Amino acid sequence: MSLRFAYAQLALSMMLVGANVAVAKVLAEALPIALVAFLRCVLAVAVLWPLARMMEGRVRISPSAKRNLFLQALFGTAIYNAGLLAGLRLTSALEGGMVLATLPAVVAIGSFLWLRERLSGRQWAAAALAGFGMAAITLARLDASGHGSVLGNFLIFLGVGGEAIYVLLAKRIVGAVPVITASLWMQAFSALVLLPFAAPGLGATAALADPAMLGLMLFHSLTASVLCLLLWYKGLERVPAGVAGVFTAFLPATAAVTAVLFLGESFGAVHLAGFTLMMASVMLATWPRKTA
Repeated sequence: MSLRFAYAQLALSMMLVGANVAVAKVLAEALPIALVAFLRCVLAVAVLWPLARMMEGRVRISPSAKRNLFLQALFGTAIYNAGLLAGLRLTSALEGGMVLATLPAVVAIGSFLWLRERLSGRQWAAAALAGFGMAAITLARLDASGHGSVLGNFLIFLGVGGEAIYVLLAKRIVGAVPVITASLWMQAFSALVLLPFAAPGLGATAALADPAMLGLMLFHSLTASVLCLLLWYKGLERVPAGVAGVFTAFLPATAAVTAVLFLGESFGAVHLAGFTLMMASVMLATWPRKTA
């Protein structure tokens, strides 16, 4: 596999994540939030189970790895999706995608505080830019034509926190569990965590009788919980993590494009300022250092 092909895998993974911000907004407005997340996990398990058996066989996982995968599911699936879907009910998909662009900076700060990794000056600068970017899109609430919300953006940022914890937890079992098997266990644990919250709204699945809504649900599950993950980790087999981080820039960019093109959301000057700061933050935090 060529390096360019690996780059294409990473870019496509992030583009699919970005497109799912708009899809998640539509689903969250039609179905209970917990039900959307639960169905996404169940559908992912149905795909990952045979795929894991076929490609990786039976894998014995240690109790400590299972505990780690459970925590990854709790933070990276349950809390991330709860924050994202609840926030998207209040804010725009455009702004939601921009808030998600703070993920690299949040992960960097988490690595410093929790894993005691040293951060360079440019990583601290990236975190500051991400903060200014969030402030800029919050100021967009003063624009009467906007459809966002400070509370909605904050809820999505809580989801970003959950996803950042997931990334940090994932560092502890890198290489210990095959990718597809780890994904399968994560989605299964996530479904178990979400079931009590989704059960009261199971009757709302009648909305999926609409072919368009069912198609969105299938797309959301199979891309966000299966394809994105597989593409990302396959790309990482050839690309260093520091370089791969640059490709997270495709997430907010795609979220913005899909929100404007398919949801008819407006893109104003303040949004442009916030978007520019977010992109600068991502590039500054993840651009590889020059080597001597």
